[in-house]
Amino acid sequence: MSERNPTGGGLRRRSVLAGAAVGTGALALGTTVMRGQADAAAAFVKGADVSWLPQMEAQGYTWKDKNGVQRDLLSILKDYGITAVSLRTWVNPSSDPANGHCNIQETAAMAKRVQAAGMQLLLGFHFGDTWNSAGVQNPPKAWASMTYAQMLTAMNDYVYNSLNVIKSAGVTPAWVKIGNEQNSGICKPTGSLSKPAQMAGLLNAAYAQSKKVFPSAPVLVHLASPQKLEGVTNFLNAYKANGGKWDITGLSSYGQGGNVPGILANMKTIQTTYGKPIMHVEYGGPNNKPTQVRDSLKAFVTGIKAFGGLGSFFWEPEGYAPFTTYGSTAWDATTRRPTAALDGFL
Repeated sequence: MSERNPTGGGLRRRSVLAGAAVGTGALALGTTVMRGQADAAAAFVKGADVSWLPQMEAQGYTWKDKNGVQRDLLSILKDYGITAVSLRTWVNPSSDPANGHCNIQETAAMAKRVQAAGMQLLLGFHFGDTWNSAGVQNPPKAWASMTYAQMLTAMNDYVYNSLNVIKSAGVTPAWVKIGNEQNSGICKPTGSLSKPAQMAGLLNAAYAQSKKVFPSAPVLVHLASPQKLEGVTNFLNAYKANGGKWDITGLSSYGQGGNVPGILANMKTIQTTYGKPIMHVEYGGPNNKPTQVRDSLKAFVTGIKAFGGLGSFFWEPEGYAPFTTYGSTAWDATTRRPTAALDGFL
């Protein structure tokens, strides 16, 4: 989420890369063990983050399908082969419709709805009270003055208790994401990349609690901008060297057109180098260029499948003005129908 500005406010969001392509190769699929390319293609996950959905509905927003029929958003997304939903959760958020909500109780309620729709859940911890991204990694306000030892206890308690809220709601996530675009670390300065032992300690606590509550759910770390390979490898090298544990490498890329082949090559390199399958957990593009976004999404899906990556998620396709001024959604504010962008999944 490093360059997005969904509301025109304080969160920077995607300066989208300009320029079309595919990737080649064959690596395997699996949480820690690589399998075959055919399996990867068959199991490829198409997903969307729709964390704004409950807040938009509360304000009266609705969605129509491509034929102009008003329907439940999740059912419309399934028309595009989307089988998974990503939901973020914050520690002590405000009540701001676009920049708040998403506490664990609200997230659990939405997770129940996702599961009832027959879709898989990717649950993402930001470890903050609002947006954390490649450029911003602020701890929750309640943790800000803690020592490392105190924060380690808080992390263990928070992740364990949060996941038990999800479990008590009858939901089992397919994946748990510990951190959000944490290229520079988490809960800075305590868990910054410049303090790699503490960074790894905090994330390993989150990993351990995730496995304690949901032993079979793979755990992701999440890095932004794979077009800048060094920014990803700096984190992963430091994390690995300090005993960091993870099962899948989550990557954000909003690349478009001619930039996609190089990004795919870097994604494949990351997967090969660290022996963990990658998942493209965030994608989007200019909503005034839907065919470009469609074609670039198709290129990502084709290329990631080819080297055995796990899937691709569109970030908040359902958003539209005036709820948000974020410019990389996939819905038309006038017609309330999806744009051509989502056709990239078909």
